Amino acid sequence: MKPTVSFCIKKIVIFVLCVLLGTIGVLPVGLAKVKANANKSWEQKKLEITFWAKNDTNKYQVLIYEDAIRKFEAIYPNIKVNLRLYTDYAKIYNDVITNIATKTTPNICISYPDHIATYKTGEHVVVELDRFLNDPVLGLGQEGVRFDAPKKEEMIVRFLEEGRIDGHIYAIPFMRSTECCYVNQTYVEKLGYTLPDVLTWDFVWEVSEAALQKDADGRFCVNSQKVMIPFIYKSTDNMMISMLRQKNAPYSNDRGEIQLFHDTTKELLFEIGKHAQTRAFSTFRISSYPANFLNAGQCIFAIDSTAGATWMGSQAPLLDISEDQMVDFQTKVMMIPQFDPKNPKMISQGPSLCLFEKDDPDEVIASWLFLQFLLTNEVQIAYSQTEGYLPVTKKALESKTYQEYLKREGENNTTYYSVKLQASKLLLSHIDDTFITPVFNGSASLRDAAGQLIEEVTKAKRRKQTVDDPFWQKMQTELTALYRLDQIQVSSKDLGPLPWQSRLLLGTLLTCWVGFLLLFVIKSIKKHKKI
Repeated sequence: MKPTVSFCIKKIVIFVLCVLLGTIGVLPVGLAKVKANANKSWEQKKLEITFWAKNDTNKYQVLIYEDAIRKFEAIYPNIKVNLRLYTDYAKIYNDVITNIATKTTPNICISYPDHIATYKTGEHVVVELDRFLNDPVLGLGQEGVRFDAPKKEEMIVRFLEEGRIDGHIYAIPFMRSTECCYVNQTYVEKLGYTLPDVLTWDFVWEVSEAALQKDADGRFCVNSQKVMIPFIYKSTDNMMISMLRQKNAPYSNDRGEIQLFHDTTKELLFEIGKHAQTRAFSTFRISSYPANFLNAGQCIFAIDSTAGATWMGSQAPLLDISEDQMVDFQTKVMMIPQFDPKNPKMISQGPSLCLFEKDDPDEVIASWLFLQFLLTNEVQIAYSQTEGYLPVTKKALESKTYQEYLKREGENNTTYYSVKLQASKLLLSHIDDTFITPVFNGSASLRDAAGQLIEEVTKAKRRKQTVDDPFWQKMQTELTALYRLDQIQVSSKDLGPLPWQSRLLLGTLLTCWVGFLLLFVIKSIKKHKKI
C-alpha cells in the first residue's frame, strides 16, 4: 500500500521541524532527568542520605548541624540524614575524588566551586541544580516544601552566581566569608603610626619593617620579646590572587587559560621577597597560624578569613595557645591591604553545597530538600554567629533576629564577641567589592600554584638564596610541571552572545535550509501526483 500524500507531507514537516530545532539549538534536552515534582515516590519510602560537612573545629557548628538534621527528620520522617564531619576542605575534596571511582560519593557535601569543577568532569557525578531551583513545586521556597525556605529571589544573587560553572548552577552557597586583616592597633600606635581608613601595601610593609627594631638585649622594642613576625598571611594563594586582581593583572579566564606567569607577578614576588628576607613577612606554612602570633603579641598584621574571627584578639574565645602567653592589645579588623584604596578588592569565599547524582532519583530529591533546610533562617543565622560568616540570603540578613545580633557587638566575648561581629560587618558593607576567580577543571591546581610562588620566594629569601630572573624562570618551569598546568585543557565553550554579523550569517544559512527543504517538499508532492 502506497503512503498517502498527507502522510508523506507530515513526515517531511516533522523532519523539517527537527532540523530547524536542532539548528537553532532549542531542541529540549535532559528529558530523561527526573523533575523534582514528577512523582511522589520519594514520600512513600524510607530514604537515607549522607551529608559530608566541614566545621572549623568549633563545637557549636557541629551542634548546629546535628540540630538541623533532627528538625529536618521530624518534618520528613521517611528521610534519614547521616553526618560525616571534616575539619579540612582538602580532605573532603580528596575523599570525593576517591569515591567517584567507586560510586560511593555522599549525597550532599560542603565544598568549593573549584573542587566541584573537577568533580563534574566525571559523567553524571554532580547534579545540575537549575532544574531544582526553578521547580514549581519543590523549588526554593515553593509550595511543596514543608518548611520556611528562602525563595530564589531571596538569595543574594552575587553569592548564588558563584556556583555557576559552564553556564549552569552546580553549587549553592551555604555561608560567605572574605579575608581581612586583624591588626594589633596598640603596637601600630606604639611605633608612631596611625591606622588609615584603608590599609595599603606600602603602609603594611613600612610598619612591618619598623617593628623589627631591637634593643641592646636583642629583644624587639615593640613587644620586648625575642619573637616578632610583623606580617603573616594565612592563605598565600589568596594573597597572590588578590594582589593580581587589585593590579588588574591577569590570572586566568573561565576557558581555563593560565595567565599567572607575567611581569606583574614577578614584580610582586620580588617585593614580597625583600620583606621575607628581613623576616618582616612570613606565611602560615612556614611559621604557623597567624592568630597564635597575634594573640601572643608577636605579630601586628595577621591576615586570615573572617571565618576565623573567634580565634583572633586578646579576648578571643577560642585559643590555640595557653592563656599565660596572651598579651593585652586593641584589635582592629580591616580590609586586606590595597593598592588603590578608592577601588578596594577582596576575595569572596566560604563553603558551598553540591549534590551528587544517584541511581535512585528520590535520594537526590531528599538531598535537595535537606540542602534547602540548611538555607532557612534558623540554620543560616545560627551558623553565621559561630564565626565571622555572612548568611547567603536576604531573608536572613534582613530578619529582625540577625539585625538585633549585629547591634549587640561587644556584649560578651562569646556570641557577641566584638572582633567576630566586626569581621561580619566588614563583609556586609563590602559585598560589592568582592570578587571570585574563574572556575574550571584545573582551577584548584592553578590556585595552589599561585600560593606556592609566594612560599618558594619566601623560603628562598630566608635561606639567603638569590631571587632573580633565572630563579623566576626556574620556579615557573618547576611549578608548571608540579601542578600540571600545561595539561589543563582550554575549553571551547561559549564566550558570550554572538556578534550580530555572526547571527546574520547563521540566519541566512537557516533561511537557505528552509528554502531547500520547501523545494524538496514541493517536488515530492508533484512527483507523487504524477504517479
